[in-house]
Amino acid sequence: MKNTRRQNCILRVLQGALIGAGAILPGVSGGVLAVIFGIYRPAMELLTHPKRALARYWRMLLAVAVGWAIGFLGGGGAILVLFHQSETVATCLFIGLILGTLPDLWREAGAQGRHVSSYAAMLLSFLALFSVLACVKLGSFSEMRADFGGFLFCGALWGLSFIIPGMTSSSILMAVGLLTPMVDGISHLDPQVLLPLGLGMGGTALLFARLVSALFDRHYALAYHAVLGIVLASTLVIIPTAFASGAEMAWGIACAVLGVLAAYFGGRLRPQEDAEEETR
Repeated sequence: MKNTRRQNCILRVLQGALIGAGAILPGVSGGVLAVIFGIYRPAMELLTHPKRALARYWRMLLAVAVGWAIGFLGGGGAILVLFHQSETVATCLFIGLILGTLPDLWREAGAQGRHVSSYAAMLLSFLALFSVLACVKLGSFSEMRADFGGFLFCGALWGLSFIIPGMTSSSILMAVGLLTPMVDGISHLDPQVLLPLGLGMGGTALLFARLVSALFDRHYALAYHAVLGIVLASTLVIIPTAFASGAEMAWGIACAVLGVLAAYFGGRLRPQEDAEEETR
């Protein structure tokens, strides 16, 4: 039992680190990673009913919070450098993580049954997000100033990207010229960057969390299939369409396979831990 809890704790820390790093990486949604790792709903419950969530999921949430801080504050800049060095290979790793957990996500979406409306919600959310992301990639944006208001905007986008899985806020921030100064401020723990980021992120998450949570409580199948459509759309958009060389393609495939395996074995540990938390 102790070994299992230790393994689950390590797994959650790693998952939290990926979510924190995913908040920074262009084209990757930390909210999507939270969904596929089974962390999204406990985190939303923490925002809406903190006492109940802490009583049921405190071990999970603590481990994820530690990992998130590591990934966001410590590893985000390093992974962003890796992304600049080989964006294709890094993207393939995250695609593998998503693909490896799609079966679990599909089962969870159908836990309360499926109806025609469920498939319609999945299709509509897929088409809506795919259209938005396509417009973002094809459109042109004016650069914003890297000041308090700009970083507050960054935080607000990050808050939305967590409670609305699939929203790739970093891609938008890169387009408006705020991603690089923001990551630089985070890596140096600059309070002039961290303060507005925290205010924007926390305020937005708290403001909209109850609305999103109510949708899951009252329309579980519709809401979860809509999230599944968002996951599929955000994954499709970031699939590499070209490789610089055969070697890069080989590394990309290897990283994708590694991501699938990591997600698969992670999914085998998650249900046992969650069951233990819910019995408390």
